Amino acid sequence: MTATPDLGAPRLASPDLLRSVFRRHAAGVAVITANGEAGPVGFTATSLASVSAEPPMLSFGIGTGASSWPAISRAEHVGVHILGEHQEELAATFARSGADRFGAPTAWREGPEEVPVLDDVLAWLVCRVVARVAAGDHRVVLAEVRLGDPAGAGRPLLYHQGRFSGLRD
Repeated sequence: MTATPDLGAPRLASPDLLRSVFRRHAAGVAVITANGEAGPVGFTATSLASVSAEPPMLSFGIGTGASSWPAISRAEHVGVHILGEHQEELAATFARSGADRFGAPTAWREGPEEVPVLDDVLAWLVCRVVARVAAGDHRVVLAEVRLGDPAGAGRPLLYHQGRFSGLRD
């Protein structure tokens, strides 16, 4: 069944409209990490996007009010981790304000460029930050891929309708 858009009563732009529309958009789930002055920082991101193949570059968004923003705003390198559907609790931990994100049971190690690298992810990258672009109350971070590993096992974790889920066959 096809639904025709109701053009007679559109809602004016607002934060609520944007959130409502993007709840319908399924997104992959990533965790972004960096080494901060007080130790490792990280956050869950659903805004990860491939930007360029030559050079290999990606982007992600982060709110300027986020606890990780001060470290990300100064970081030369970041870690990007693609989560599997078995990592819903890890995604929730890195999304929760005030959580001890790198304490047990989070398994990680210091990787290249002193970037925290999470264990058991589907794929990970270490990237060099090349720009931070102001975008309202967020910053869009552009980062050039330096190295990584796409060989993790499993299926991707998704975020849709305000909750984490997996792919359906």
